[in-house]
Amino acid sequence: MYFTILDITSWHNIQILLLLAIIIVFVFLTIQDIFFNKKNTIRHNFPLIGRLRYLLERVGPELRQYIVANNREELPFNRSQRSWVYASSKQQNNYESFGTDKDIFGAGYIFLKPSMFPFSILEGHPNYFVKDFLPCAKIMGSYNGRKKPYRPYSIINISAMSFGSLSSNAITALNKGALKAGCYHNTGEGSMSPYHSYGADVILQIGTAYFGVRDAEGSFSFEKLEELLAKKPMIKAIEIKLSQGAKPGKGGVLPAAKITKEIAEIRGVPVGKDVISPPNHSAFSNLPELINFIEKVAERSGLPVGIKAAVGQLDAWHELAALMIKNNKGPDFITIDGGEGGTGAAPPSFADHVSIPFVYAFNEVYKIFLEKGIAERIVFIASGKLGFPANALMAFAMGADLVNVAREAMMSIGCIQAQKCHTNTCPTGIATQNKWLRAGLDSELKSERCYNYIKTLRKEIIEITHACGYEHPCQMTMEDVELSAGDNYKNLSLKDIFKYDKLPVSFENMNTLCECSHLGGLKQEGIARC
Repeated sequence: MYFTILDITSWHNIQILLLLAIIIVFVFLTIQDIFFNKKNTIRHNFPLIGRLRYLLERVGPELRQYIVANNREELPFNRSQRSWVYASSKQQNNYESFGTDKDIFGAGYIFLKPSMFPFSILEGHPNYFVKDFLPCAKIMGSYNGRKKPYRPYSIINISAMSFGSLSSNAITALNKGALKAGCYHNTGEGSMSPYHSYGADVILQIGTAYFGVRDAEGSFSFEKLEELLAKKPMIKAIEIKLSQGAKPGKGGVLPAAKITKEIAEIRGVPVGKDVISPPNHSAFSNLPELINFIEKVAERSGLPVGIKAAVGQLDAWHELAALMIKNNKGPDFITIDGGEGGTGAAPPSFADHVSIPFVYAFNEVYKIFLEKGIAERIVFIASGKLGFPANALMAFAMGADLVNVAREAMMSIGCIQAQKCHTNTCPTGIATQNKWLRAGLDSELKSERCYNYIKTLRKEIIEITHACGYEHPCQMTMEDVELSAGDNYKNLSLKDIFKYDKLPVSFENMNTLCECSHLGGLKQEGIARC
């Protein structure tokens, strides 16, 4: 068939050309599947339907997310939860009307018990000027006499997420958002990158591979640590990662596809190979050695030093508490990571079954230190799907002093829960090193959204705290929170369920925290009025 240039520009002939092109492609793919495809039986036997099947399987999560699943059905985060984060981060209306649509009689539903007389905010109170001003009631490193103790300005902070697992644009957005919100930003085990260095307080995480603080043989190096700390004064504390909730007993995993030259240089690893951290530390192999390592790091850095761990067997926690009493030494803070926590890549067998959920993990560990009489020495950090007001307040009622958020912070900068983190094809440019995909993430815009989310979360936490009759979440008790038992409409308080009373935190008032928050750095405009 012959077309002149004028003929081709007509819409009818364009349609014919497109149809012919589709037919040619279909015939080519069919021939390829029937005669040359030896790996896929479905596509060999049913070329057209087989390809359609795999296409639908590929986009299935997205289809279910927006078409099939209802507001409370999806996991790890349902649509209702994600919508609240999105609306909060964009400063849109995050209210709901006509009453709750949650299953308030379902097992595990959280009830916060309000007071008949809420706490009153009068002129001169810090929250009269800054609605979300909410520092930690404890100071990291105060008991152990560290040279540079640290009071976090914010009870809500950004959890460990490495540069490598996340893109440079995403880390930049989170760090700049943290700077605006006055919260700290945990580096994750991938070490301190230029994108963690925009001025927010930073907790440096040291994992089993010692990225950023390792020598040529991959062992921990005090010299490398001191060199890093000298360059990065925004590092306020050091966290030794023993394990994380999504894959305890297994080191971090960074697929080769996500390792750029820059990431390799920061971590001190080769390009083109999967980076799998060992499950164990080489700098110590038992609890006495861990405590000695903590003390050496604290002495040479001057900073508070803590540990992060998932929870399973409890013997080691009992031994740790006993050694802390005996030696009067130990971690300044402990991060408890629930088994429901997130990760960029983990075997399903680990993510689904290894380690226990946050509420069980935290209560078991906290009770050990409570019964030994040393809970006041430690700043307890809670982690594991706690980036929502009711969940965070439940953690505080159980004894937590701080809450770390990871995936919720990712959602605030655009994560749609595509669950492609391990493939380097994250469509939002967050969990990928693909240049094209990450270019779509505007770090300046997203940093503002991260800030809005953290600010909104803090504001709603403190509003509920006031509704319960308290000035600070650290005053919440085990009796102030009930969980639905899901049977005969019976609710039980946290005290009834977990059989302990949390230790009251030494707290005078918010004005006192305002006066000494210079330890964490005051970063919000207007707080000087305190």
